Amino acid sequence: MFSVLLTMFTMDLFFTMSGALGVATQAGLTDANGDLPEIEKTFAADSLATIAGALFGTTTAGVFLESGAGTAAGGRTGLVALTVAGLFSLGLFFSPLFAAIPAAATGPALIAVGMLMLSPLAKIDYHDYTELIPAFAVIVMMIFTGNLGVGLCAGFVLFPVFKVMKGRAGDVHPAGWGLFLLCLLFFVFYPY
Repeated sequence: MFSVLLTMFTMDLFFTMSGALGVATQAGLTDANGDLPEIEKTFAADSLATIAGALFGTTTAGVFLESGAGTAAGGRTGLVALTVAGLFSLGLFFSPLFAAIPAAATGPALIAVGMLMLSPLAKIDYHDYTELIPAFAVIVMMIFTGNLGVGLCAGFVLFPVFKVMKGRAGDVHPAGWGLFLLCLLFFVFYPY
């Protein structure tokens, strides 16, 4: 039971964190440090959506990087989110029709959205291996596992390890050590 709860918690935490930060970065809503001000509001909304989804018998609701497509098109306000929510609600009635669309037809659109989200890679310090290798591991793990959370966990484990190996443990924020332990537990107890 512990491994299932840890897996679900870790995946939801990292999907929310990466989705919110990815979309906020693309929208230019982050501060000079790359942090999203008042991110706790995003986590509270995601938590309430997850609870509501469970009460209605659906899968976990949450922040998704697909929102980056709307942000790339210029959406920055709550009205955009409400419009998308309304359209998704209407889409529920057409789900059998949408399910008939093959993945080969929707794949190119998702690839295009993915390419639009590559710009943050320019901010990686390619000369500092303590930054580059964990970032590379995140990307590779996301691609080969098809799971954003597993990729992020790999980065959260490798980042402190490489900093310690280079004698720069002080570069790791205290929260980074907490994420290191959480992700290490995730990999130890992950139900393979």
